[in-house]
Amino acid sequence: MAKLAFLGLGVMGYPMAGHLAAKGHQVVVYNRNGAKADKWVAQHGGTLAPTPREAAAGADFVMACVGNDDDLRAVCLGGDGAFAGMSKGAIFVDHTTVSATVTREMAQVAAQSGLGFVDAPVSGGQAGAENGVLSIMCGGTQSDYTAAEPVMAAYARICRRLGDSGAGQLAKMMNQICIAGLVQGLAEALAFGQKAGLDGEAVVEVISQGAAGSWQMVNRHKTMLAESFDFGFAVDWMRKDLKICLETADVIGASLPVTALVDQFYKDVQLMGGNRNDTSSLIRRLK
Repeated sequence: MAKLAFLGLGVMGYPMAGHLAAKGHQVVVYNRNGAKADKWVAQHGGTLAPTPREAAAGADFVMACVGNDDDLRAVCLGGDGAFAGMSKGAIFVDHTTVSATVTREMAQVAAQSGLGFVDAPVSGGQAGAENGVLSIMCGGTQSDYTAAEPVMAAYARICRRLGDSGAGQLAKMMNQICIAGLVQGLAEALAFGQKAGLDGEAVVEVISQGAAGSWQMVNRHKTMLAESFDFGFAVDWMRKDLKICLETADVIGASLPVTALVDQFYKDVQLMGGNRNDTSSLIRRLK
């Protein structure tokens, strides 16, 4: 079993760190909200640290799941950052959804300090984290990935290296691009069915078995029809992710017309007060 640090105990990181402890790893946690770290230790054992540096001291692997590019830099860099506490040869595994730019920046700094770095954003939402069945998209050297993969297996349904540093983040962008279009299509179909006087659940039971079927349809149609939007991955976070997608598309010359449109639809949901609604709340615009 490995000695681990886990930085960031949000709706994803909290259960992910719990799976690591359940597998017998020695886990030290850090969270900006100390009360959340206290709660995690009371529930799972392990220890807490007051800074990322102290959490990372002596760890074989340092896992992070924080908010955005600036949060990642904050937990990695500086006198209290994780890189300052890590021993040479240790590997930093970043599960945050961030830009490929900051990923490559952090990977370069890590390499200069004799550290490994794997970008490993996840998909599967809060339920996937709680049930240990996340999809993990990874970038980094083959040797760093090979070392880290058995640790990530504690909460993975599938885990793959897709290329060098940044490849995991680019793959996560593809994931979010797909989700944006799928949720909007489902929202339109369900709203259409309601206005046409059809039983939405009955229709979905049929069409979900055909070419229209998707994870979003199976897992979100009932709650969308019930206007229940409390499933962890908030509209604010989706807009953060789509902003990364759109900015990256500008850099590489890709066209994302549907993604750009759905991003504006999410802005409408925010203006309706739905910042903390989950991503399926796009249907609110159509009611």
